[in-house]
Amino acid sequence: MKLEGIHHISAITGDAAANVEFYTGVLGLRMVKRTVNQDEPNMYHLFYGDEHGSPGMDLTFFEYPGAARGVAGAGMVHRIVWRVAAREALEFWKERLSAYELSAELTEDSLLFLDPEGLEHELVVSTAEDAPLRAEDPVIPAEHALQGFEGVRAFSNAPYRSERLLGDAMGFKRGQGEHWEARGEHRGGFYAYDPAPPEINRTQGAGTVHHVAFAAVMDDLEAWRMRVADVGARPTPVIDRYYFKSVYFLEPSGVLFEIATIGPGFAVDEDERHLGEGLSLPPPLEHLRGQLERTLSPLPYPPAWRSGTAD
Repeated sequence: MKLEGIHHISAITGDAAANVEFYTGVLGLRMVKRTVNQDEPNMYHLFYGDEHGSPGMDLTFFEYPGAARGVAGAGMVHRIVWRVAAREALEFWKERLSAYELSAELTEDSLLFLDPEGLEHELVVSTAEDAPLRAEDPVIPAEHALQGFEGVRAFSNAPYRSERLLGDAMGFKRGQGEHWEARGEHRGGFYAYDPAPPEINRTQGAGTVHHVAFAAVMDDLEAWRMRVADVGARPTPVIDRYYFKSVYFLEPSGVLFEIATIGPGFAVDEDERHLGEGLSLPPPLEHLRGQLERTLSPLPYPPAWRSGTAD
């Protein structure tokens, strides 16, 4: 029983429309689901990813309209790391971000930048043999497109406290220092710690990561729940999110973890050709559709080329 790397990463935005413009318009991701926070359905939950909404590339955002910027501190993921194919892709993205007046730091083997709300991203040239996950965009060459998650970096003042959960219960393999990898038969992804800045008072808000989810086979979810409970975590019962099922728990450093199932997937209620074009609601929330369609802010998606309305 193994986890198949990262399933999705969920963050917070204070402006859904601007968030869509950046992640689809600048980074070239596909919006694969436009839905709502199932625990607070008056706000958006947006999912971006590859053409198929595959686990391993789902970056999601909860919109808290007008939310102040957060500050990542101890017990929070502070950087999302993406795969690209080659050094030339790093140079492409530096130029593209510069064209949008966004600064990016190019090193020998990576590119560091912040999204407009301060969420930190890093692009690295991947050596993984995993199948690349890509979204299609007419202005981003396929060879330069983002290819899925490489991993995440979190702040911790006491990473040793998490060793039993990560290594014994979740089956992560430890690399050099505080670098761990979750690798299954098909995909892998890393989870790593950096020392928390001592002067920072952490604040969850726009531009911060809410949680990170790891991918599991559907039939294994209850067994994973029992395994993490056996080492002292306090997982929730299995929760049906309609597009996948999940359990949630805090890892000892304070980061909120989720184990989410591979499937049923985002095409369970939409044609894959039209993912994310309209508001999708799980059946228990369908009765709210009229209200939500009146109160949720309009979003600039899909682009004309994807919806077939381009000249």
